[in-house]
Amino acid sequence: MRNQIKTVLLLGVLTGFFLFIGEMLGGKHGLIIALVLTAMMNFGAYWFSDKIVLSRYHAQPITREEAPELYDVVDELSRNAGLPMPKIYIIPEDSPNAFATGRNPKHAAVAVTTGLLKLLDMREIRGVLSHELSHVKHRDTLISAVAATIAGAIMVLVRIAQFSAFFGFGGDDDDGGGIIGLLFFMIVGPIAALIIQMAISRSREYYADEEGAKISSDPLALAGALSKLDAYSKRIPMARATETTSHMFIVNPFSGKSLSRLFSTHPPIEERIKRLQEMARI
Repeated sequence: MRNQIKTVLLLGVLTGFFLFIGEMLGGKHGLIIALVLTAMMNFGAYWFSDKIVLSRYHAQPITREEAPELYDVVDELSRNAGLPMPKIYIIPEDSPNAFATGRNPKHAAVAVTTGLLKLLDMREIRGVLSHELSHVKHRDTLISAVAATIAGAIMVLVRIAQFSAFFGFGGDDDDGGGIIGLLFFMIVGPIAALIIQMAISRSREYYADEEGAKISSDPLALAGALSKLDAYSKRIPMARATETTSHMFIVNPFSGKSLSRLFSTHPPIEERIKRLQEMARI
C-alpha cells in the first residue's frame, strides 16, 4: 500500500511539474499542451513503464526450453515467495547485472544480463533472483519503473528548456523572468531527477537483500554474488545504461565512472554484504 501511495504522489508531482514548465515555456498554450502530454505520460508510466525499460535494454524473453535451469530456479523461488511465475528476460550485455519490473506481481518480469549468467554460479544466481523477487513481492517494481519514466521525462524537459533558452523562447513575461526561470530549471531539473531516484532506492535495496535472503534461505549466496557483481561492473560498465534507470539494477551499472558516493542510487556494497553475513551468523 505504501508503494502505491508513493506512485500516486510521484505521478501527481509529475503532473504539477509539467504544468508549471508548460506555462513557463509557452504561457496558456504551453499549459494546455503540457496538460495533454501529462495525461499521456501518466497513462504510459502506469501501464507501459516496464515495457519501455525492457525495450531500452533490448531484453529478450526466454522460455523453459531455452534456459531450463534458470527457469526452474525462478519457478522454485517464486513458489517460496508465494508469487506467480514472472516472465524471464535476458539482456545481451557483457556487464553483469539484473533488475525486476512490472506494475504488480501478476505482471512482473525479471531480467538478467548475459554477463551475469557467465560470471556467477547457479547458487549465486539464485541469490540474485531472490533479491529481485523480493522487489516484486513488495511491489517496488512499479514505483521503480515509474520513477525511471519520470526522471527521463524531467531530463527531456531540461533539454527543451536548454533549447528554449538558447533561442530566446520563454513565457509571456518580457522582463527576463522567463529566461531566469529556464536557467534555474536547467540547473534544478537534473538534481530533481536524481533526488527522485535516491528517495526510492537506497533503503529498499537493504530490505530486498534481507527479504531475498529469506526467500532463498541462503544469505551468503547473495553476499558472494554482490561482491562479484560490484567488482566486475566496475571493470565493465553497462553500455546501454542511463542514469534515469540506474536505480533499477541490483548494483549500480555506472560503478567506477559515474556519480559520486554521496549521490549514488545504491547503498554501499560493503554494507550490504556485511548485513547479509550477519544474517548468516544468526
